[in-house]
Amino acid sequence: MTAEKLRLRMNELPFRPFRVTLSDGRVFDVPNRDVAFVKKSGIEIGIELNARSWAQKYVECAILHITSIEDVPNRKAA
Repeated sequence: MTAEKLRLRMNELPFRPFRVTLSDGRVFDVPNRDVAFVKKSGIEIGIELNARSWAQKYVECAILHITSIEDVPNRKAA
């Protein structure tokens, strides 16, 4: 994983929500581009979003510990 790959994913049009998995097993969803910020060595992701998608806290994920990025599964019932 690189900062450039993260930035490309964040800037896709249309934006596709994605999930970041870390080497310690933690998983964080990025539902929209307003709750995450890509930095040179990682990404800050807002967590504990309120009803208006304001993050109550954030977590910093180092690029070295990101094991995968994948689309967030569609939550609509088929």
